[in-house]
Amino acid sequence: MLTIYHNPRCSKSRQTLELIQKNSNKEITIVEYLKQPLNKNQILNLLTQLNCKPVDMMRIKEVEFKAQELANADDQQLIKAMISTPKLIERPIVSDGNKAVIGRPPENVLALC
Repeated sequence: MLTIYHNPRCSKSRQTLELIQKNSNKEITIVEYLKQPLNKNQILNLLTQLNCKPVDMMRIKEVEFKAQELANADDQQLIKAMISTPKLIERPIVSDGNKAVIGRPPENVLALC
């Protein structure tokens, strides 16, 4: 099974979902994370699967990143920001339950298909 943390308004997210649907016979769960915000445990789990730091899972060019003065924030502050402002989470993220990839470019997800 694959889970995509998806924003249907994002072209890269739509392209990634389409790639998964065409190239995988695995069941796909779609989580619209702007409608169903992730909790701390979900974010920590994705960070482990991505093998990255919180800042690497964030959209640092978003207005909210600058408005919340997150440029010098520590990991805990960044995680709290992703919980309170889901728009800051990079998109899309696709997970197979053990490993995750960020679909930028969308072809990154083919490793999980």
